Amino acid sequence: MRSIKHVLLLVLFLNLAVALAKFVYGIMSDSTSMQADGIHSIFDSAGNIVGIVGIVLAARPADEGHPYGHAKFETYASLFIGVMLIAAAFEVGQSAFEKLLTGVYTTQVTPISFIVMAATLTVNLCVTRYERAEGKRLSSDILLADASHTLSDSFVSIGVIIGLVFVLLGFPIADPIMALVVTVAILYTAWEVFHRASATLSDSVRIPEEEIHACVRALDRVQGAHKIRTRGTESEVYVDLHVVVDADMTVVQAHDLANEVENVLRARFSTVSEVLVHIEPDDGSREL
Repeated sequence: MRSIKHVLLLVLFLNLAVALAKFVYGIMSDSTSMQADGIHSIFDSAGNIVGIVGIVLAARPADEGHPYGHAKFETYASLFIGVMLIAAAFEVGQSAFEKLLTGVYTTQVTPISFIVMAATLTVNLCVTRYERAEGKRLSSDILLADASHTLSDSFVSIGVIIGLVFVLLGFPIADPIMALVVTVAILYTAWEVFHRASATLSDSVRIPEEEIHACVRALDRVQGAHKIRTRGTESEVYVDLHVVVDADMTVVQAHDLANEVENVLRARFSTVSEVLVHIEPDDGSREL
């Protein structure tokens, strides 16, 4: 959790710098699309702050009211980022529609416009790559969601650059049209964030059943395994399963075997947080 928080703090600083550069020069050049891009980058920064708060909450240990811990608070924070993406899409789309309806295009394109956009786009792409790599390494929902959010800012920037090129060529209407295309891309990114979060909140399978079955059946004293279930976040998976053993096994032996099953699964799958093993005697009535 500490590593995730450090990543978010670094990304927050970079996003604020990018947002300030685009928004300030957007005002100076009277470019609505650049201002909208700057606003979207501000949403990125707000998402980082939400992520940090979510991580602080998720890092708290289990207590009487939350015996399974607080890991899902990270997922709730990622949902909020998804909502912020929708808000950003609305902001960009509304600005584009207003331009198309009024037919007033006042964008001033200069070489500095392209320098600012190219520099901020480079920063965003580097941040996205770094944050996504760290999210996969740390199995963090919030980092993966925020990386998608930052990538959406890159989509906005690319759209703005293309729009500025066409404006320079004498097609001012290209600016709001590209903004609408970018709006669709942002909405798709929001859908990906919600889809990833729903996998956690709906207790979707985290580890394929056959992989756990093969791992457990490799143990000498295990005669079968079934009713295998997994749930939780990507970084904190809970496993429960029924293990079939010799009917003459003692309670002590069964207890030791249950511990062995848990240790094997933890060693094989690094994201497994807890394993609940139900011991069953082999009565020859089920498929093993």
